Amino acid sequence: MENYTVDEYALCARFKSKRKKRRLIKEDFEKQLIELRKLEVNLWKKRRNLPLVPLEVPYQKGWQRNFKLRDDVARSSEASFYRELLEKINTWQFSPEKSFKRKKKRKRKHVYVENIQTVKEFSEWEWKSSKLELTEKEKVHFYKRERWCSNCKRYKIHYVFNEPWRYVLRVSPYMITHAKMVDSDLESQIQFIDNYIVNNHLRYKINRLIKGISHKWSYYEKENPKEISPIKNKSLQALYQQYVDEMI
Repeated sequence: MENYTVDEYALCARFKSKRKKRRLIKEDFEKQLIELRKLEVNLWKKRRNLPLVPLEVPYQKGWQRNFKLRDDVARSSEASFYRELLEKINTWQFSPEKSFKRKKKRKRKHVYVENIQTVKEFSEWEWKSSKLELTEKEKVHFYKRERWCSNCKRYKIHYVFNEPWRYVLRVSPYMITHAKMVDSDLESQIQFIDNYIVNNHLRYKINRLIKGISHKWSYYEKENPKEISPIKNKSLQALYQQYVDEMI
């Protein structure tokens, strides 16, 4: 009678070998991580689709700046044309200061310089796109301009509005009148999943399973709560155990 090893006997008897069992356990865990990622994305979508709720008392949060028609242009016969064009090329800027100045380091000193704002310019790709909202009459008021791009290290073509004097900047308070609705149950579910992934260092593994790579995205670069402070660690464990007990 021949002697067989355990793996050979398992293969003949159609039993699962130890290696196959470990592989099945690993595959099952990876499937659970994929499903967990899908659940997390669905919860994010639900939070993003929550409606806006009007505030009882609106408040001001800085200042906003955009363009408007100059007074003499608004009284002219072509006011409607330039008003419609402005809706397509208008730009907005937001700043906590009414002066709209930004801090810049110059000669080892921080100085405040004027923040330049212009109407929208179109790249060559946008200009040739079929989704461009400009009419043929409106395109006549733009000219081609080559500008050096420091990122691409080459000249790039832009289409610039040739009559910017027709518009002037308008500064107005930026008022917050609505706020995003907050769902406490939804937030607790998102935080529970995030704590599980962060505490067990599973974010990189999930990225590798979903996308094939495990980049260190800045959004996920968080410290492990277990390594921050033992006091915070105890409070986190108490909250975690309380949540588990409620779920059960």
